[in-house]
Order: sequence, then C-alpha cells, then structure tokens
Amino acid sequence: MSFTKQELATLRPRFLDRMQVIGSATAVARELGININTAHVWARQAGMKSRRLPHPKKAEYLRLRDAGHSQASAARQIGVHVRTCRDWEHGVTRSKNIRTYPDGRRVDSNTGTTTMVDMIMYPTPGPGLAVLERELHARFLTLAERERIADLRREGFSLRMIGQQLGRPASTIKREIDHHQNGDGTYHPFAAHRQAAGQRLRPKLAKLVQEGRLRDYVAEKLRVQWSPEQISHTLKVEYPTDESMRVSTETIYQALYVQARGGLRREVADALRTGRIRRKPRRSSEHRRERFTDPMVMISERPAEIEDRAVPGHWEGDLIVGEKNQSAIVTLVERQTRYVMLGYLPAGHTAPEVRDVLTELMMTLPEHLRGSLTWDQGAEMAEHKLFSVENGLPVYFCDPASPWQRGSNENTNGLLRQYFPKSTDLSVFGPEDLELVAQRLNGRPRKTLDWETPAQRLTKLILTN
Repeated sequence: MSFTKQELATLRPRFLDRMQVIGSATAVARELGININTAHVWARQAGMKSRRLPHPKKAEYLRLRDAGHSQASAARQIGVHVRTCRDWEHGVTRSKNIRTYPDGRRVDSNTGTTTMVDMIMYPTPGPGLAVLERELHARFLTLAERERIADLRREGFSLRMIGQQLGRPASTIKREIDHHQNGDGTYHPFAAHRQAAGQRLRPKLAKLVQEGRLRDYVAEKLRVQWSPEQISHTLKVEYPTDESMRVSTETIYQALYVQARGGLRREVADALRTGRIRRKPRRSSEHRRERFTDPMVMISERPAEIEDRAVPGHWEGDLIVGEKNQSAIVTLVERQTRYVMLGYLPAGHTAPEVRDVLTELMMTLPEHLRGSLTWDQGAEMAEHKLFSVENGLPVYFCDPASPWQRGSNENTNGLLRQYFPKSTDLSVFGPEDLELVAQRLNGRPRKTLDWETPAQRLTKLILTN
C-alpha cells in the first residue's frame, strides 16, 4: 500500500503510539500497512529500539514439548518446520540468510562462512541439542532409560521392579519421578530429559572476574612470573583457614585464556612465562650429537644414588643460546633442590670458555655439594675430561635426542626463556642480570619441594654440613 506524504505524516504519531505498546517496528508496520523500512527509520529517529517478537506458535510448541512430545511431533501439530522448532530450543536467531548461535557464531547460509560476534558472558538459553545428547557419567539417567521408566510405570510396575529392570536403585527411580512428573502426576520422558538437562546448566560468574583480595593476589604473583600452580598451592599455605582465598590452577589458566580471547593478548603474554595465549602441545627440539676425542661416560653408568636424587650435590647443565648461536648463558640446576646457577659468557661459548665458567661456578659451592655434572652431547663440552681432572667432578652424558634424561635442567631452561627470549642477543645481559634472574627462580615455591623454595632447601643443606 502506498501513502502520500500527508498520509504518512498522519500515520507517524499512530505508529509511535503503537510502538510503545508492541515494541516491534515490523509488527506495527504490518498492522498499519506501511513500509517496514520506513517504520524502522521512524523508530530510530524517535530513539526507540525495535525488538523481535516471538513466533506466534512458539509458545504452543514449547507447551507440547513440556507435555512430552518429541520435536517432530510437536512441529507437525503446530504446522512449523522441525528445523525452525529446533532453532527455538537452541537459542538460534535468524535474519534472512544469517543464523546467530548463543555461543557467538554467525553463519551465512549462502556463503557458508562463519564469524564470531561479541556475546554476553555466560548466556543462559534453554538446553540445546548438544546438551541433551551429551555423553554423561553412568550415574545419570539416559533418555532411553527415562522412556523405559515411563513404559514400565504405565504397565503398573513398582518402583523396585522398575529399578531391577534398569539395574538402578529404587530410590533413583523415585527421585526421578518425584522431581520430573507433571502437576497431574503424569511422567513424560522427553519433558523429564529436557528438564534434567536444563538443571545441569549452572552458569555463574567466573571466580577471578570478581574484584577482591583473591584476584589482586593472583595478579600480583603473575606479575613476578609465578606459575598458576605455584599461586594455587601457596594460597593454601598463606591462608590456611580462609576458604575465600582458594583458586585452582585450571581456574587461573581459564581466566587468562578468556582474557586472551577478549583482546588482552599483550597482558597474557606478560603474565604467562611461556608467552602463549592458548594451550598447545610441546614441540620436540633439535639436539646436538657431537662426539669428542676423549671417551664419554654415558648416563647409563651414573650411580643409582644420583638417579633417585637421594644425595644432594649432583647437577644438570646446558647452554641457552641467543641469536644465530653467537651468544650463550651457562645454566646449572641441582637435581635434589632445583637450585639454579647461571654462568656469564662474555666472549663466546667455545669448549675452553665453557669449561672455565663451569669451574668458577662449582668453586662457589662447598665440597659436599660438588658431586657430579650431567650434560648433553654438545660441542661446548669437548674439554669434559680436563674439567673432571681439574675439579674432581665426573661428567655424565645423556643419550642422543633424550632431553628428559636431564629434565630438571630442561624445565629450568624453559623458565629462563621468559627472561632471555630466543633469537635475542644474550651478550647484553651482564653478571648482575643473571644473578637477579637466578634469585627469582630460586625464590619461587616448587611443587616438587612440598612448596618450599630451592633457596630454602639449599640453605638447609649448607647449614647441616
């Protein structure tokens, strides 16, 4: 229907009045017979936000579903396509060829492309198909079991007999019927299954989203490069009776990853020692397989007392190298205490230079803490025989491509990469910088030490001898 300018000017006040009652520009436009685009322009000019009205048959469909009808059966009775009904249940909205899902996916049915849109955190639509069909623990009743309960109940079986048929306690059957039967006492399996699935959804505000002491504590420790696991366990030590100061390792990681998806990638890179913004499997690294003139003593010949960490004073060592392998730092880790020492290599990392730095580091230790050294087969240890003779310290070598044989040192080198990133010039870091980083690592509580620090453990060893 077409209108003149004068007629449209007359219809506009009526349109705005009806908008206040109905709230949908499309619905009012159809009622008054005006163009839908014109109606939306009028609504925007008046500062009114048009809302989408529910399908007139949606309420009837949900009533049928609550009464126990299947999706297909309820859709047939109201004369609506079953996919439209399924969208109602899943919280999917449609606009022309665009389908928007509750998790933020927006799918274009013409091109097949999927994009993400900003959604309210923890949306709470009714249980969708994924929730209804999710494989659960065996203690939960399945839809097939609920259908069996309904069939046996109609046949007059007692609760105990139904339980025997399903291999369930009679109390489970009684709770199922009491909780999910209708007001008239009838029990419909489809409605019961939907209700049970909805009850499993318990969305709540994430623990670290809320401001307070706990969030401040976690943020403070992340700023000094504590791991989420160290933070979680130290909270129990520092606040033994305060249950509000509890957070799991996984909760901290999830909070960080949610921030990353929200655009705080820089903050996550600063907080996590790995600099990662999502989980990913470890990649295997390259390993040197150089051979020396002097025969090596392999790790298989290392005494059992070193292997089980029963005796302190046995060290694992390696180099972390910089850009183009032109600079390096010596790293040593004591196997029992995880105490870290870093060696400064100002001129290079040839075998003589590494041997001299290792000698200097070992001479800072009391004699009872100079037991042995385990290294990989890198060229920097070509003078291992001379080092052993000068220091009375045996050197054991790992098998090729076996970094786990010196796992403590490998783990420490990973931690050090936050302070000394790969592909950077390590020669710019002086002895004072290395000492500061070593103090930070040695001052962190460790799970393997019952949440004591390496510095505390090494001090005990020094004072008891």
